[in-house]
Amino acid sequence: MPEGEQFCDVAVIGGGPAGSTAATLLARGRLRVVLLEKAHHPRFHIGESLLPMNLPIFERLGVLEKVRALGVFKGGADFESDNARGYNTFAFRRALGSSPPHAFQVWRADFDHMLFEHARSEGADAREGHEVLGFEQRDARDTRLTVRTEQGATYGLRARYLIDASGRDTFVAGRKKLRRKNPEHQSAAIFGHFTGATARSGADAGNISMYRFAHGWMWMIPLPAGVMSVGAVCWPDYLKQRRGRTREFLIETLQQNPALWARLQHAQLIGDEVRVTGNYSYDTRGMGGPGWLLIGDAFAFLDPVFSTGVYLAMSSAEAAAELVERALREPAREAALLRRLERRQRAAMRRFSFFIYRFNDPVIDDMFRHPRNFLQLEQGVISMLAGDLFDAPRVLWRLRLFRVMYALLAVRHWRAWRAGHSYRLAQARAHFTGGTTPLDRD
Repeated sequence: MPEGEQFCDVAVIGGGPAGSTAATLLARGRLRVVLLEKAHHPRFHIGESLLPMNLPIFERLGVLEKVRALGVFKGGADFESDNARGYNTFAFRRALGSSPPHAFQVWRADFDHMLFEHARSEGADAREGHEVLGFEQRDARDTRLTVRTEQGATYGLRARYLIDASGRDTFVAGRKKLRRKNPEHQSAAIFGHFTGATARSGADAGNISMYRFAHGWMWMIPLPAGVMSVGAVCWPDYLKQRRGRTREFLIETLQQNPALWARLQHAQLIGDEVRVTGNYSYDTRGMGGPGWLLIGDAFAFLDPVFSTGVYLAMSSAEAAAELVERALREPAREAALLRRLERRQRAAMRRFSFFIYRFNDPVIDDMFRHPRNFLQLEQGVISMLAGDLFDAPRVLWRLRLFRVMYALLAVRHWRAWRAGHSYRLAQARAHFTGGTTPLDRD
């Protein structure tokens, strides 16, 4: 590594999906891009289920066939029901708007590695084992970063623009004191990977399956080579009860839903490895300023319930790349572009949040158990599950109507609604520690 100060047009902190997407697109625009990842790929990451609206981004990046080779075909999401087969499938092919009819489930370690290497092949200077220790912004087009290599050497990097895609590290937001805990929602997760779990049959074989229990919700995600990701997103107070009994606590938790547990009767937990992670829901007070921008989880994270993380990260990265190119050409437009991008991201997050905050609500439970396609409301929900929440009027007005129907049902069951709402807000104030993933240890 050359010593002394180095120069680039754009420095990107973080080599996950957001950072690699932004770096790829900016490098294509003939900008000098340095992509800094403190770890080495492949590295573990939760978030294995992708959304159909990811696919157009994959096509624009030129990686769709690579994703297809890595992934398991995902035709939809299924939720518990009282019908004969025990679940309802929300098939993506039934969505309104123009979202693709399927998605993929992937090992994130392989997926993230592929995107990082793709950024390098497109011309980004992609560096692994390079940790950003600090930064100083001298003016809007002069940011100085201090970077340490894994060998212990440090160097300076001077950039005209800084993109923070550091994920839950929230590198820039933390130093600018912009990060804020979500006052309405908080959760933690415990999960592992199994072989021998029973998959759905036929067209539903690649579905993500969602289950509820008294303390949250559970997932089953089919992955390549017959592996099943299985876990539970819980209220923090519940997960605190494990007291070091991590493996046993996961099994006891999964046994609380008979339908899910029936699919694990002949399954084996791989390596007896169980992970725990917390601090799921937060945002920041601003998305950017002159010469800097937060994307993906460095800006905000909601909850994994609808698998929104990778899509929101990559869509914000794609929009950020366009913003940075235009801001470097036309500095006078930068502030307006930033405001527009932040409004767009927050609007999509609000639409997802309505469902996320209420997913354990008995009213929402009933609506997913007994879906009705009155005025194509069910198809509007499918479009939401597909990630089509930005620019599709046919979808957006049906989601607004869904909220009205929810409110009417909540009034009919106001005692249950009030109890659930009060408990959710109490859990949002809870503080969870004890995560075991690399993100929790940083």
